[in-house]
Amino acid sequence: MATIQKRGNTYKITVSTGYNANGQQVRQYKTWKPQGGMTEKQIEKEVNRQAVLFEEDCLNGQITAAVKFEDFACQWFKEYAEIKLKTQTLRNYHFAEKRIYKAIGFLRMDKITPRNIQKYILDLNQTGLAPKTIKNHICLISSIFNYAVKMQQIAFNPCTNVTIPRQEQKDKEIYTLEETQNLLDLLSKEDTNDFKFTVFFTLAIFTGLRRGELLGLEWQDFNMENNVVSINRTSNWTKERGVYTDTPKTQSSRRSIKLPVEIIRFLQNFREHQNTEKELIGDKWEENNRLFTQWNGAPMSTNAPCAYFRRFCKRTGIRYVNIHSWRHFNASVLIFKGVDVKSVQSHLGHSSANTTLSIYCHEFQAAQAVAMEALTSVISLQGLGSVNAK
Repeated sequence: MATIQKRGNTYKITVSTGYNANGQQVRQYKTWKPQGGMTEKQIEKEVNRQAVLFEEDCLNGQITAAVKFEDFACQWFKEYAEIKLKTQTLRNYHFAEKRIYKAIGFLRMDKITPRNIQKYILDLNQTGLAPKTIKNHICLISSIFNYAVKMQQIAFNPCTNVTIPRQEQKDKEIYTLEETQNLLDLLSKEDTNDFKFTVFFTLAIFTGLRRGELLGLEWQDFNMENNVVSINRTSNWTKERGVYTDTPKTQSSRRSIKLPVEIIRFLQNFREHQNTEKELIGDKWEENNRLFTQWNGAPMSTNAPCAYFRRFCKRTGIRYVNIHSWRHFNASVLIFKGVDVKSVQSHLGHSSANTTLSIYCHEFQAAQAVAMEALTSVISLQGLGSVNAK
């Protein structure tokens, strides 16, 4: 029930809305000032009406607890993020904390408006941050507000109505078919000590797997009889944890991919090579069943393929493009061969077909243009340029 306390010529209305996570009572406050000329009886009646309305708003979640954004954000990290989010996502969010708290951390949750958030976006944009980075900042802020809404601390998320700078789609730099074939030929001639990297990039080309997915592959993931590989984990790295194993990026990232028979035979040769290395290392070998390992069997560093590929390109004169480009190459080949968007989505492990379409919009448009050229090559269009006048 609301309580009313007179303070000079104003009235303080207090409503208790329960207890917080620390067992402390949460109270809401409102100040009401009578209009000039009101009688004592009118003031008493109106202040009681204001108290009832304020209490209803509080109980309906339309009034938030008087908590600063930074304090509630720390609560969100502890109660939600550290439990639900992946290590890399959590790490990226912590990087954004300092800048966010400096901008709005001192403001009360109930006082933050869409205008506050929009101004923060404009400030970030003026500092030269990439649209993707700005979007990540707003995703963090929005996630915190969504949690506050869910916990009935506030009525709405002020991030809902803001505008984020559009991210320009840059042309993806990938290798041509001729370059890819040349690269595979050169990889096949590499020293046996670098055999694992030959396997890594061959699988990258034919599967389109993410780097972490490739590094997370284990021998039990391969069905050699049916020529299928299943993606069940990723191998990642952070400064705090070093190399660690995690679940795939999304639920859709758990998938199976059919491999050519030649790749399966290639992998069988690689396994024999790895077994030979294991015998030479002896007791120093760390058994973990990974395909891609260090000299002693420990999981390969996430930077190792990139470092090797830079050296390889410099040594052979091959044009260097980052290793994620093989994922784009794989997708582009599938699209130009007429594979439908849903199948490409499943193959790449995207969460939705919209993600695939947004990333490879130009590739699908080009494939449609090629399809139209193929159609016009078999259907005559002669005679369409003239109209018989009557």
